Amino acid sequence: MKKNYLFLLLAVLCINAVQAQDDAPVSVVKNQFKVNLLFPAFVYEHGFDAKNTLYSEVTLGVGYRYSSYYGTSWYVFPMINEQFRHYYNLEKRAAKGKRTARNSGNFLAASAYYNFESLNTNEKYGNYDPSFTLAALWGFQRTYKGRFNLEVHLGPGVNFDKYDTEFVPVTNFTLGWVIGK
Repeated sequence: MKKNYLFLLLAVLCINAVQAQDDAPVSVVKNQFKVNLLFPAFVYEHGFDAKNTLYSEVTLGVGYRYSSYYGTSWYVFPMINEQFRHYYNLEKRAAKGKRTARNSGNFLAASAYYNFESLNTNEKYGNYDPSFTLAALWGFQRTYKGRFNLEVHLGPGVNFDKYDTEFVPVTNFTLGWVIGK
């Protein structure tokens, strides 16, 4: 008789544990590392709670500038990007059976970029001075099987440098891999 009660108790606990896993809230990953390929970058994304992360990136940026006097110039510069992200559609994606693993979802972000002095500073390409950009972004991130990662974000920003303050479009497209667990 005691074996039957013990078996019943274990069965109830197991059923509750399985049901709790099915009803578990969908949330962002606590720690995620990525390597981007298009423009070499290292990314760390730290999850604070179920929907919010701090995204930190060190990368090389590419810029374009046109002036009627100097003409067209392209420049390459090291950049640090910090974003506070809010993933707003994880539950909706999960309910539709879509992937939410490794922060696969849409997000809104407050972003701060620091662009260092350009690496190509000869007369042909011009010089790009350090600048700081604040931006409000919308974007999405998808991590597929094999940990292949795609990310796009865009939005309006304000750029500050020693000469000027101006409104700028902020866009980013990355392809890479999530590394680690």
